[in-house]
Amino acid sequence: MQERARVLQEQVRDILNGTTDLPEVLDLIVKLQRLGLDKNYEDEINKQLDVVYHSDYDGGDLGVVSLRFYLLRKNGYNVSSDVFLNFQDGYGNFIYTDIRSLLSLYNAAYLRTHGEALLDKAISFTRRCLQCRLEHLESPLAEEVSSALDTPLFRRAGIYEARNYIPIYGKEATHNETVLELAKLNFNLLQLLYCNELNDLTLWWKELRVESNLSFVRDRIVEIYFWMNGACSDPHYSHSRIILTKIIAFESTIDDVLDTYATTQEGMAIVDAIYSWDESALHLLPEYFKDFYLCMLDTFRSFERELGHDKSYRVFYLKESFKDLIQTHRKELEWRDQLYVPRTMKEHLEVSSISIGGVLALCASFVGMDDIITKNTMDWVSSCPELIKSFGIFARFSNDIVSTKREQMGKHSASTVQCYMEEHGTTMANACEKIKELTEDSWKYMIEQCLVLTEQPKVVPRTVLNFARTVDYIYKTTDSYTFSYVIKDMITLLYVKPIPL
Repeated sequence: MQERARVLQEQVRDILNGTTDLPEVLDLIVKLQRLGLDKNYEDEINKQLDVVYHSDYDGGDLGVVSLRFYLLRKNGYNVSSDVFLNFQDGYGNFIYTDIRSLLSLYNAAYLRTHGEALLDKAISFTRRCLQCRLEHLESPLAEEVSSALDTPLFRRAGIYEARNYIPIYGKEATHNETVLELAKLNFNLLQLLYCNELNDLTLWWKELRVESNLSFVRDRIVEIYFWMNGACSDPHYSHSRIILTKIIAFESTIDDVLDTYATTQEGMAIVDAIYSWDESALHLLPEYFKDFYLCMLDTFRSFERELGHDKSYRVFYLKESFKDLIQTHRKELEWRDQLYVPRTMKEHLEVSSISIGGVLALCASFVGMDDIITKNTMDWVSSCPELIKSFGIFARFSNDIVSTKREQMGKHSASTVQCYMEEHGTTMANACEKIKELTEDSWKYMIEQCLVLTEQPKVVPRTVLNFARTVDYIYKTTDSYTFSYVIKDMITLLYVKPIPL
């Protein structure tokens, strides 16, 4: 299977290098991205997009203009949205000749930033039109439109999208058999790699649960790996996925202990011990937490050994990020016990955008990457720049919208939804709608910051956006991490069922 895949990779490379017609180039690149094949051709795609960027397209094809805008913005080119002015009539409506062009405009518009009212209008217009036409469409276009209305193309996590799109691509009349066969083989090979990693992590998790005797915490190692896999899917980032999964498993366990099991006094002792990060703090801990604490310290030491002399320094940043998060848990315990609702959203987010764990996850993902990640990158991450702040806020809002009602049935610190209700004197329903608007603002901020981030390697903004995509997926309609039956089918597709060749 690997040998056949290598042969096909070179054939597809020849196809990519031999394609010069602009619409064909754009169509091929977006399909390679959606099929999960673009990582094999980064240099070739970058060269093609550079040519696309420097060659103005003044044709009147809305689909081509939209796809050009989509691919260039997605890949860091800050192109102007004014290109769509030519496709409006005197009433501000958009002129289109077919549904695929309309769909392309819809997907392109979601790479909007603040102040781009034209793209805001494009989303409203195209969504309304696509919803009206959906019931009259045939397969596979009907599936494409339905998927886009649920989640725009830019916001889909790569490996999930590849698994869903490969069968759809096979139904398209214009599909290329070589590309299709490679996509299937590539996914099945990735599936084998992921399953091996998941097997190792499952064994590690079982041993941890037995040794630490914390049987009451959520057993979610598969779901955690699935989530981290969506954010970090490249085959050569195996070590990142493993470190990420272990870190989030630790954080999820601590979160469960503090939320549902520990007394306030025990919770504060746990926070103090973790912040000290030393075995001498063992005496502070309740008996049931001591073995887990020792396992956690030992796991971090194992990270240092695995990374070796040149990269072990990264674990220092990981520890500090973990300690920063733990300190926010202290604050939330105080809020919970005092029934305190922060007076402003700003006050809340200073704590909760860290406690959600997004900054920790990003730090952990970079720890396991190759030499492209330097000390400069780790310093940048630890400084919590605007891009990472925006992601943390986005993750917090996404979680709170779907979790507030359930969490407030028990003893829990106030959410951003309750904070907004208190600050503005409104209902929960109205507050949730406003928070949804703020999540859209967060997408705009993240895109803006990715477009101007030039001092870090491209993998850095790409990883932040990948995490945002998985957050969107997990919290789309409910808290799918807690109610994991919602993502059971996708987990099965990703790890159990290979794609028939």
